[in-house]
Amino acid sequence: NATLRKNVLFTKQYDEPWYKRVLEACALSQDLEILPGGDQTEIGEKGINLSGGQKQRVSLARAVYNDADIYYLDDPLSAVDAHVGKHLFEEVIGPKGVLKKKTRILVTHRISVLPEVDTIVVLQNGKVSEIGSYSELLAKKGAFADFLIQYLQENAEEAVEEMPLDELNLMQEIAATIGVPPEVTRQLSKLSDGTDSDTASPAKSERSPSVIGSEDGLRKRAKSWKESYHRRASKKSVVEKPKTGTRLTEKEGMEVGSVKASVYVDYMKSYGYWNTFWTILSYTLSTAFSLGSSLWLSAWSADATDPVISADTKLRDLRLGVYGGLGGGEIVFTIVTALLMNLACLRASTILHNDMLNHIMHAPMSFFDTTPLGRLLNRFSKDIDTADVTIRFNIRMLLIMSFRTLGAVLIICLETPIFIVAAIPLGILYYFLQKFYIPTSRQLKRLESTTRSPVYSHFSETVTGATCIRAFRADQQFMTHSNNLVDINNESYYPSLGASRWLAIYLEFLGYTVVFLAALFAILARDTLSPGIAGLSVSYALQMTGQLNMLVRATADVETNIVSVERCLEYTKTPVEADWKNEKNKPDPSWPSDGHIKFEQYATRYREGLELVLKGISCNINPSERCGIVGRTGAGKSSLTLALFRIVEAAGGKILIDGVEIAKLGLHDLRSKLTIIPQDPVLFTGTMRTNLDPFGSYSDDALWLALEQAHLKDFVRSLETGLDHEISEGGENLSVGQRQLVCLARALLRKSRVLVLDEATAAVDVETDELIQSTIRTKFTDCTVLTIAHRLNTIMDYDKVIVLSKGEIVEMDSPENLLKNENSIFYSMAKDAGLV
Repeated sequence: NATLRKNVLFTKQYDEPWYKRVLEACALSQDLEILPGGDQTEIGEKGINLSGGQKQRVSLARAVYNDADIYYLDDPLSAVDAHVGKHLFEEVIGPKGVLKKKTRILVTHRISVLPEVDTIVVLQNGKVSEIGSYSELLAKKGAFADFLIQYLQENAEEAVEEMPLDELNLMQEIAATIGVPPEVTRQLSKLSDGTDSDTASPAKSERSPSVIGSEDGLRKRAKSWKESYHRRASKKSVVEKPKTGTRLTEKEGMEVGSVKASVYVDYMKSYGYWNTFWTILSYTLSTAFSLGSSLWLSAWSADATDPVISADTKLRDLRLGVYGGLGGGEIVFTIVTALLMNLACLRASTILHNDMLNHIMHAPMSFFDTTPLGRLLNRFSKDIDTADVTIRFNIRMLLIMSFRTLGAVLIICLETPIFIVAAIPLGILYYFLQKFYIPTSRQLKRLESTTRSPVYSHFSETVTGATCIRAFRADQQFMTHSNNLVDINNESYYPSLGASRWLAIYLEFLGYTVVFLAALFAILARDTLSPGIAGLSVSYALQMTGQLNMLVRATADVETNIVSVERCLEYTKTPVEADWKNEKNKPDPSWPSDGHIKFEQYATRYREGLELVLKGISCNINPSERCGIVGRTGAGKSSLTLALFRIVEAAGGKILIDGVEIAKLGLHDLRSKLTIIPQDPVLFTGTMRTNLDPFGSYSDDALWLALEQAHLKDFVRSLETGLDHEISEGGENLSVGQRQLVCLARALLRKSRVLVLDEATAAVDVETDELIQSTIRTKFTDCTVLTIAHRLNTIMDYDKVIVLSKGEIVEMDSPENLLKNENSIFYSMAKDAGLV
């Protein structure tokens, strides 16, 4: 979560010529022109405002800039399109790239790079089956040649999908060298018809990187992933941010000055007005019983001066009974206040937490793009803990000390009225002392709370990126940075302790002044005061020292720690999405029955005050039609699908699905009727069953049928606990392909009429890809399918293609018709990708 430049430099010093050369080689120079702040643009947590391809290129640039001796490259070409992948290989990895004098171990599924390498290591079933140069392994006609033959058969059959010319030439060359079935040769000939054959094969004179290829890797599609600009925040970094802006996450807000009265009122609402009344009443009665018992004891002690009264056993029993009753009353109400306060404070913090959680769970996506995880963790951990425990203790101490101090002042003033003359200036001194201390303490608390968030964020990032940190040997730098963040946090905590000790010294001095004055006035009035009353007055004065200290400290602590409530309340006022359900506009249970989508002059922006990302979109997608959405970076293709789910709301126009305007529906009613299979599969901690059917809406038979159709049934049956198999965080105990198949099974269960695909099969091998495509073709025939196309070859057989540019539809027709027009944007995109 730093600038793009810092992400590339990592722990190295800035060397401008080398830095610029690395950016150029890693194809990042053009991205700097798009990003609002160039290389000073802040990268959000986990690269949220970069596309998949940009993240991979930044990661490659970091490795190249590090200038190591040995490079292990785990498929760095996977998330970039064909021409960018070719550029990266030629400028970075290949024999003429910036790493030409380094040892490179490359895992890849691009067969076009194989002739360029020194050595190929073939892995089969976890063992090395062959090692040799490209020509040697072809001549051997062993496992490597078998992989290539299978690869050729699987790819040549896909006549509907164009492929880059260099790979087509290489496939024909491989076919001629190792010999393939006649039908494959004929198919390759058909594919080469109409293509420009003047382009020579890549030069083979110099070689240097080594390639490790696994069976799955070699069988993956030659057509690699188009740059993944599906992330909502990518559009923000490209479109919505002001040109001068470099920051994605703004500095955490911090209030200044006194805590607003509205904070106390809101907390009191959560505490409960009746609870407040009964609490005050219970403390009043408890204090009254305490004062009564003290006065009664004082009167009882005066009886000793009269021998007749002291010998009266009936009076003694009365004194004892009343004193016991007063003590018992104090005990009862003390217990009542403790129970009442604990339960009411717990209720207040529960309401506060649930309200905050409710707002965060319904916050728009833009909130999470600009709010680091550390801030949320800070609010839900330390601040809620303060509201749960600390505030309860502070308020209890404040009420106890307020009533005790008030009682003590009353007793002293009743017995020695002259004390009032001294009490007024002392009270003023206490007030000003408190007013001087509280602002300092309160602001230090705010600073401490604000500086704690970066500690959480850094820790979270460090755990997530531990492998990268270790690989670059940056352990010490990250530990040092973590310690610095903790030091910054403690810079606020240490002065607060110092201020607390300063307060203690002044309060002790004033306290002893009260004791001195009470004793002095008792001596001066010795002729009129009984010994019991004089003793009671001095006794209460002695107690007042500690009580006044605790009162001022409790007052300060309440205002200091109410800052945590203030911070929690801040997140209960964050903007939220539209209503989850709208009873006035509830769609028919069978809606949508056809899947007819219509955009009418639709426009949207990500936040108020920002430019429109979609401008006057009008199009008609017929029922059961397959429609591809393409466009260059920042064109708005992801915004179109975000608009369907109302992740972003309309700024103008409307979207109709089967004649129903989606803006009038509740979000749950809308989103539950649409299905998306994302490029990055999302799984949650829990069982396989809860990941497939989180709401328990389907029977086990339906789950097994969906798994069978998604080609996961055999795998799940092989697991010891079957559907109850535990999925780890993020689905880490499943492969990427298996995670994607689980997402497909989810979609099969829902069977909604509208299906959105975001290059859903890019992460799986060819065989699994074919199974998924077959499932989508057979099981979703009655669905309207919208595909954000990062690889143009995936939509060549679609009914319709929508080409977006700068938030507007510039072309819309069938792929065949668009390719006939050499002046079309679609044709130029296909040409850039090496498809025509």
